[in-house]
Amino acid sequence: MTENLIVGAGITGATLARLLAQAGQKVLVIDKKDHIAGHCYDYIDENNICIHKYGSHIFHTDNERVWNFLKPFADLNTYRHKVTALIDGIETTIPFNMNTLKSVFPDSIAQKLEEKLLAKYAYNQKIPIAEFKMQDDADLQFLARYVYEKVFEGYSTKQWGCIPDSSVTARVPVYISRDDRYFQDKYQGIPLGGYTKMIARMLNHPNVRVRLRTDYRTYKRKHDRIFYTGSIDEFFDYKFGPLPYRSLTFKLETHDKTFYQSNAVINYPCNYDFVRIHEYKYYLDDKSDKTVIAKEYSEDFELGKNDRYYPIVATNQALHNAYLVEAQKHNNLHFLGRLGDYKYYDMDDAITRALDVFAQEGR
Repeated sequence: MTENLIVGAGITGATLARLLAQAGQKVLVIDKKDHIAGHCYDYIDENNICIHKYGSHIFHTDNERVWNFLKPFADLNTYRHKVTALIDGIETTIPFNMNTLKSVFPDSIAQKLEEKLLAKYAYNQKIPIAEFKMQDDADLQFLARYVYEKVFEGYSTKQWGCIPDSSVTARVPVYISRDDRYFQDKYQGIPLGGYTKMIARMLNHPNVRVRLRTDYRTYKRKHDRIFYTGSIDEFFDYKFGPLPYRSLTFKLETHDKTFYQSNAVINYPCNYDFVRIHEYKYYLDDKSDKTVIAKEYSEDFELGKNDRYYPIVATNQALHNAYLVEAQKHNNLHFLGRLGDYKYYDMDDAITRALDVFAQEGR
């Protein structure tokens, strides 16, 4: 019987472990953290509120394959994620849409812009602001500047630690719609009971064993195959240099009130040094006389200080490619996941990647 080692007990590793186990293979999952679920990890605190330790996670997908895989392990509620932002002292909808127009501009300006947008573009379309800049129309050019300066520039500068590249800013959209949902996917929600319980069910199989507080670098036992979801540069002892990441810090606050803010997530693109505030009890409608918020701060990743969150892919592809070439020299070693692939994944993308790896390599 094939014996597999999976490094990392997050959603990628758990998905792959379940698939291999169901195919009759033995799987050992190790993780250097003291908990399963990776950055999806959540827990119930002393206030009976489900806290997302590593920031808000909202499951959403249009992928039926992913949805069908996940259904046996979690019942999701019907939560529909909305994000608001504080712009010019006004709390308004993000992404910028027709409702945002009405809230941030005087009626006469909002009406004129809405008429021009509806005359030129199809309803329910997301139009990048670069399109507005190319128009010989002062009003649409004004809208492009406003969205960039008020919604995107400050937020992205805080998030990435630098002024965003023009090729990225060009893709910033205005949504020609009154749909305030942050995601438009067919399936959306939060697992009842939380993500940790969902991933625990995925790992609950007689062919799967889990060992926490176990670092691969000190683990000596041989296996037929290794599926590595940790950082690829760390695996190779930073042979070609470290791959850069941005990290996040969450400062929790408990408040003696039912709610702190009007929405689960409020962005602060122009004010304060934190990026956004999360209020967790909205996700599962937790009942408590108190509430817990997390102020999110962005910073560079430093080994031993914080966690890797967002790979800085655009300027480091050549370095990542050097590690990919090195990885190809090793038989029965496969890298995947956000850190293994040096690529940002939503949860459904992470599951898709694990499904694909199993289809190609898992037999």
